[in-house]
Amino acid sequence: MNGSTISKFILLGFSCSHIAQLFLFVLVLACYTTALLGNFVIMVTVWSESKLLQSSMYFFLANLSFIDMSLGSLAAPKLVTDLLNSFSIISYGGCMVQLFGLHLFGGAEMFVLTLMAYDHCVAICHPLRYTSIMDRQRCFSLLIFCWTGAFIHSTIQIVVLAQLPFCGPNVLDNFFCDIPQVIKLACAEIYVVEILMLISGGLITLPNCLAVLVSYVIILASFCGRFGKGGRKALSTCSSHLTVVGLFFGPMVFVYLKPFSHSQVDKMASVFYMVVTPALNPLIYTLRNQEMKGAMGKLNHKCKLLLLHQRE
Repeated sequence: MNGSTISKFILLGFSCSHIAQLFLFVLVLACYTTALLGNFVIMVTVWSESKLLQSSMYFFLANLSFIDMSLGSLAAPKLVTDLLNSFSIISYGGCMVQLFGLHLFGGAEMFVLTLMAYDHCVAICHPLRYTSIMDRQRCFSLLIFCWTGAFIHSTIQIVVLAQLPFCGPNVLDNFFCDIPQVIKLACAEIYVVEILMLISGGLITLPNCLAVLVSYVIILASFCGRFGKGGRKALSTCSSHLTVVGLFFGPMVFVYLKPFSHSQVDKMASVFYMVVTPALNPLIYTLRNQEMKGAMGKLNHKCKLLLLHQRE
């Protein structure tokens, strides 16, 4: 482009057959719909049930649901329409907004999942002091810390990326703007920037992974010798959280904490943590949770009564 600044990127999406793209279209549409409805129901249920809202665990779960809705909405709607076309176009500004949102909500989810692990640890290891330790003021303070950390992380990523000149190729072999592919299009030496991005990603991912690991090591140690009915209930809650942690951190680590390379496997991993995981989280947290099921039943009953009153 003879040194001029590019104004848009071309997204190649998935290089697969038409039948495979139709399958992905149905999968992404179903997952996105499930993510929106499921997470919205969890948020409304928690906020409408005072008993759940007073619990730090469900307070954090409602925030996690908001993050999942936001993270899933960054790329899924565009991907649904793009799967019906051969390629897609996104503006430079739109690409930067998408990147900022990805790292903001992705970072916030990492922090909130770690915070939920800490909450489980306090509840199991210090049950008598739990309500005083995890009071509403501390929960708000910890949540503000999560969002502040995610905002700082995403701002650093965008500030570093905005310094790079883009004057040549503008084709991204992906279905959304992702930093590893965008950096490679820069008309400058990118080795130092790649290292900075790798360090930045590691500084937010590895400490959170270690914090979750330490929390559950402490929890397992506390279970030794006193595994009763309460222990089984706590283990069920922890297993749901560990499943969500594995589904989110696994693909994220695979994509971002390895040397800068790209393949079709990276695309599928990105689809998993951006589209599939937000849809699975509501199912994981509600299918085995009797309190959530009961609260949802109450909410459903209230909605039916409201409809009956309106008809009358």
